[in-house]
Amino acid sequence: MIGNDIVDLTLAKTQSNWQRKGFLEKQFTQKEQEIILKSDASFLCVWLFWSMKEAAYKCYTQKHLKRFFAPQKFECTLVSKDEGVVTFENHQFYTTTFFSSSYVSTIAQKSQENVPFFSVIGSPKTVDKDIKLKLSEVTGFVSEQITQQKSTIGAPLYYHKEKLLTKSCSISHHGNYGAFAFILENES
Repeated sequence: MIGNDIVDLTLAKTQSNWQRKGFLEKQFTQKEQEIILKSDASFLCVWLFWSMKEAAYKCYTQKHLKRFFAPQKFECTLVSKDEGVVTFENHQFYTTTFFSSSYVSTIAQKSQENVPFFSVIGSPKTVDKDIKLKLSEVTGFVSEQITQQKSTIGAPLYYHKEKLLTKSCSISHHGNYGAFAFILENES
C-alpha cells in the first residue's frame, strides 16, 4: 500500500495558525511537540510531521477500509532529514519527504522494501489527467480508456476496461499543488 500528502506552505502560513492554543496538543504526541518547539524551523517541522501522518493514514485506511480522525495516534520518528517512520498501533509506515520552498510532500509505504511506485507533483486541477497519462506511459494503454473508480472508503483505483491497473493509489491536493502516488497491480 501507498499513501501521500502535500502541504502548500504559503497557504499553510495564511490559513493555519499552528501556534494557537491547543493546536499542537490535538495533532501531535508529546514527543513530536517537543521536537517542534525545539526546532529552528518549527513551522516546517509542523507541516513535515502533518504530511507524514496524513500519508501514513492514507496507507493504513486503504488496507483496513475504515476512516477516522486520530492524528495523535500516529507518531512520527525522523530517521534523516527526508526519511522517517510513522507508527500507529502495531503498524509501521516508512516515509520519504520531498521539500521545496513552496511545499512539503510525503509518500508512505507499509514496506521498507523497494516497491516500485510512481509519484508526480503538479497542479491540483490536472491530477486525474496526470495519473492517466502516467498509467498510459507505464502500461501502454490509451489514457482516454483509463477510468477511475473509488473504493468503499473513497480511495481511487484505476482501471483499463475491467482490468485493475493500480494496487494502491493516493491523491492529495492543497492550495496550488496536487500530488499522486501509485503502485501497479502487478507489482509486489
